Amino acid sequence: MSSTRSDRAWLRNGLVTFFSLVLAFLVAAVVMVLSDAEVMGRYSYFFARPGDALQASWDKVAGAYGALFQGALGSFTNITHTTAEAAPLIAAGLGVAIAFRAGLFNIGAQGQALMGALVGAFLGFSIKGLPLVLHLPLVLLLGIVSGALWGGVVGILKAKTGAHEVILTIMMNYIAAILLAYLMDQRFMQDPRRNDPIAPVLEWTATLPRLEGGRLHLGFFLALLAAVGCWWLLERTAFGLRLQAVGLNPHAAATAGTSVSRVTAVTMALAGGLAGLGGVIIVTAPEVLTSFPPQLTGTIVGVLGFDAITVALLGRSRPLGVVFAGLLFGALKAGRRTMESVAGTPAQLTDLIQALIVLFVAAPAFVAWLLPFLRQRRDTRNRRAARISKEAQA
Repeated sequence: MSSTRSDRAWLRNGLVTFFSLVLAFLVAAVVMVLSDAEVMGRYSYFFARPGDALQASWDKVAGAYGALFQGALGSFTNITHTTAEAAPLIAAGLGVAIAFRAGLFNIGAQGQALMGALVGAFLGFSIKGLPLVLHLPLVLLLGIVSGALWGGVVGILKAKTGAHEVILTIMMNYIAAILLAYLMDQRFMQDPRRNDPIAPVLEWTATLPRLEGGRLHLGFFLALLAAVGCWWLLERTAFGLRLQAVGLNPHAAATAGTSVSRVTAVTMALAGGLAGLGGVIIVTAPEVLTSFPPQLTGTIVGVLGFDAITVALLGRSRPLGVVFAGLLFGALKAGRRTMESVAGTPAQLTDLIQALIVLFVAAPAFVAWLLPFLRQRRDTRNRRAARISKEAQA
């Protein structure tokens, strides 16, 4: 009985997620048409020649989405661009997702990724003479540890003082950003050949190995390995069971003998470590042209931590879901330049698509209201539950 109910829940969630994606692309297509002056000009005589307006709209939308697809998946090289963009998203998304499973809202993935990038880059350019088999693992490990410490502070403060993790992580984001900006103004962190705040190039021994002719690098496989590790932790370990119990009902978990404060602290440290892995992947991933990673700047991680929240939401906090969500958003990021250069559609449209996806995923009742057959399934289930309840009372 419980297995059947679980299967139905998975099916419903899958349908809501799928149609959320469809609706997001449809709404973005409408925005695309409305914002194009040439296409809208065809609508001025729509009732006289409706075919012109409809054809122009189709050409605009099909051209933009076709270019987006081509830029993300059109060739092996483009696919490797997608994997490179997806790797940090998957790692950081796992950090947000594992916190969600424990009932914690980890908005601090941005700061945790910044700390991972900062420590990883510093060790990457300051340590010289180590072989790759020692240097790269050291950079990755300490980058992860720095993110874990940054997240662990939040977990300890919440466990010991009851402070809300949302407030704490927001403040830690600010501290990490300000700390990075301050350090980037110091001479020991700057490239001696430059006058602007940019770090030296990393040693090649601190660079993630990649396949020739593309951007598929070790970081993508590390992110996948992290996803497998998260799945194993959540589904195959006693701590994972306690973590999920705390997320479902911390009071019941405490009554059953689980140390909620310990689970909170450890979970936030794990989440921070995963976000730190995302940050260190960014600063150690090689570029196609130079074969070296990008030099550390104050904005190198972009908005990775906030994108990670959308990845975790779309993936419904499940490791496999996070992997697919990370690949989807990685494809959007990889294909946006091609869409802009080939179809003339602003790259910012992909940001709108991401936002719409999250909006629809976060409002499943709205999606069900828009789609009658989903609403019918929900109503049928509610009537069945009411009938069973009446029979039980009788």
